[in-house]
Amino acid sequence: MTQATPAYSRLSVLSDRHRALGTGFEASWNDMPVPQNYATDPYDEVVAVRTAAGLFDVSALRMIDVSGREALAVLNEMCTSDISRIAPGASSLTSVVDEEGALIDDVLVYCDGPDAYRISHGGGSLEDILPGIAQGREVTFTKDNDVHILSLQGPKALDILSPHTPFALEGLPYFGHQKTTLFGRPVSIARGGYSGERGYEVFCASADAVFLWDSILAAGKPLGGLPASWSCLDVVRVEGGLLFFPYDMPQGDTSPWEVGLGWTVDLSKPAFRGRDALVRRKGQERVAQVGVEIDHHAAVEPGARLFRDGKEVGLVNSTAYSRYLMRSLALAHVAPELSACGTELELRGADGTFAARVVKTPFYDPLRLRTHPLEERTA
Repeated sequence: MTQATPAYSRLSVLSDRHRALGTGFEASWNDMPVPQNYATDPYDEVVAVRTAAGLFDVSALRMIDVSGREALAVLNEMCTSDISRIAPGASSLTSVVDEEGALIDDVLVYCDGPDAYRISHGGGSLEDILPGIAQGREVTFTKDNDVHILSLQGPKALDILSPHTPFALEGLPYFGHQKTTLFGRPVSIARGGYSGERGYEVFCASADAVFLWDSILAAGKPLGGLPASWSCLDVVRVEGGLLFFPYDMPQGDTSPWEVGLGWTVDLSKPAFRGRDALVRRKGQERVAQVGVEIDHHAAVEPGARLFRDGKEVGLVNSTAYSRYLMRSLALAHVAPELSACGTELELRGADGTFAARVVKTPFYDPLRLRTHPLEERTA
């Protein structure tokens, strides 16, 4: 595909900006064309994200507003974590599972105030089950297809944005968010992202998105900021050891316990969808989520198989070649008994057979000091 077409139900108002940067909209996600590549080298964009800042259009995320007297009860029944612990102005990652305890979505829940929430989710089926859980309750939920999300990621993101908002952005904690203005336009700014760097996501109305995109890039240019493609995003999120639903859950019935998302499950809260199955499946993990480095000069293909002593023991899910780290990387599932760092494996894929080993994740910044500086951590 070379042009975004009316066949898609959702289009970013930034499409013309992306075309001018050289994309042919080679991919789509959540029924929205996305700029998989620009004319620039995605590895140059990676360097910008790691040393300055890269601006991504992540408007393809799905946003749902949930409000009403029973909004919290509905979200607590649907999600695995305790949503009541999210204070106004904060957000939290959580999981959504089916009645068998299998992941069907991973979501980020923003609390805007008492009985007022926003849900950000990707390609999962949360929207299929929300109506049934909400039926007969004092709650309303509305999909927001107008909102656009501009994600500025990198060590200079704060320097780029801070002079142009009256809000004290430097004090915004990780997973915090605040309604304010940016370049004079109303926005909500959240601290977070998908890069392994300090970053901010700017939520704005479609009418303001082009102006804000241009303004952020103009402010960032003297500091080395660049527009960044989804190919760049693929690399930095793998370097950061960040999972992508459903590509890192290929079994189709993967439990949170099997992909390192057990921390999103609160079995102490009242009954929620899939709780009994999660109790039953805890300790019965078939696979473990690991990082693998491969002795190869390029990215291997997702779906390549992992072997140990001639026996198939795992599957490669997300992959990237990191020029920044000079390593071929993969997020993979292996038999739980082989998940220890240093475990030697053999990878067999389309490009051949290569030595591989389990290593600590994230591959980049393994202590997550870029996103969670020591001075911001609590004891």
